[in-house]
Amino acid sequence: MEEKYTKETIRKNYQAIIDSIENLKEKKGILTNVKIVAVTKTHPIEAILNAADAGITDFGENYAQELKAKYELVNQSLSKQVNWHFIGHLQTNKVKYIAPFVSLIHSVDSVHLAKEIEKQAEKNNKTIDILIQVNTSGEASKFGCSPELTCELINEIKDLQNLRIRGLMTIGSFSLDEKVIRKEFQLLKSLFEEARKSFPNLPLNELSMGMTNDYLIAVEEGATILRIGTAIFGERNYP
Repeated sequence: MEEKYTKETIRKNYQAIIDSIENLKEKKGILTNVKIVAVTKTHPIEAILNAADAGITDFGENYAQELKAKYELVNQSLSKQVNWHFIGHLQTNKVKYIAPFVSLIHSVDSVHLAKEIEKQAEKNNKTIDILIQVNTSGEASKFGCSPELTCELINEIKDLQNLRIRGLMTIGSFSLDEKVIRKEFQLLKSLFEEARKSFPNLPLNELSMGMTNDYLIAVEEGATILRIGTAIFGERNYP
């Protein structure tokens, strides 16, 4: 096994992230609880099992079939329950693969996708928690609804019975300019506050933003969920 995937390395990396978050929260007087979703895309099953042993409870994947395969393998090997997050672009024909077990889908950006999740949730006799993905950078390469249509999308899907809208998600620009990233996270936070005022009966309490390169900025700007892979597991090994 590669050194970066040993339980000791993962635990050390994970603890370093927690320490940096706690230090920032103390320094800035931030009271928000922050959950870390360990992004396991392309990383092997051993990495997930060791991460779970190291105390990580939430894992995120970008591809539905990879998530399903890993869920099945991990489920066979672990005695304790972990939570699975879907964080990538989700095609409607792939929803069925993850509907039976997914804890949170971060990337809903259309009525069409929401209705398919609702349909598959009903088939599985469950309610699926989702986040609305917002394209805060305006980059054509990124998925997500446009900021000005966020509340409109929430309004169109809020009455789906087997769906529970929990908040918003965005992917910050891959920029070295902290001001650019901060502005995008601030935009998501303001949309979040607007949605909470507009839909007081919805359980909107999650803001998923921030990855390895920008998670401390995200914490400062109100993130409740961070999606961190490289800082925990090292650089990805692409085949």
